[in-house]
Amino acid sequence: MKFDLKNLKPDVRKLNDMREILADKEFAKNAPNIDLYYMYRSLEKKDGLRYDITVIPTKVLGNEYNKTKGHFHVGEFQEIYTILEGSAIYLMQKLDEAGNVIDVYAVKAEKGDSIIIPSNYGHVTINPSKTEDLKMANWVCENCKSDYSSFENLQGACYYYTKQGWIKNENYKNVPELRFEEPLKNIPQDLNFLK
Repeated sequence: MKFDLKNLKPDVRKLNDMREILADKEFAKNAPNIDLYYMYRSLEKKDGLRYDITVIPTKVLGNEYNKTKGHFHVGEFQEIYTILEGSAIYLMQKLDEAGNVIDVYAVKAEKGDSIIIPSNYGHVTINPSKTEDLKMANWVCENCKSDYSSFENLQGACYYYTKQGWIKNENYKNVPELRFEEPLKNIPQDLNFLK
């Protein structure tokens, strides 16, 4: 699908929306309220699913690469992302009922790759490039709602991706070692599992 985003008005996530979840607290405290990423929602609707495009420009936020705020889905919903331009790292974490991280993994994806976000996993998308903006599309159930509260309360995901590599977020206790998974090379033809 092709969409001319120049003629569409996105929702904009600004630095003021994300100061509390950044790794570099000094940068977060002093930086101006710049645009961080752009969300073009509901570009298409089909069979109860919604198609969105998100653009994450190349930026370094202090010592951390630009990223989404991070959220969990309310309910058992899954989501699928496909990289349209650039590259991405998807960080996914699962919590137990007490809020402890019981699983965390990252997937590096390039143009054409797809990623399925499993149900009950919070996720953050990172643009690790110093030169290329990330443009990604997703399909998700129209009824899916996002919950940002655990990322806000714990000041981000359990790992940050910085110029120095991965660092643990000290606000989490007993974080498992980060493991890495491979992306899908093709998007599934049947997306009914997202409903």
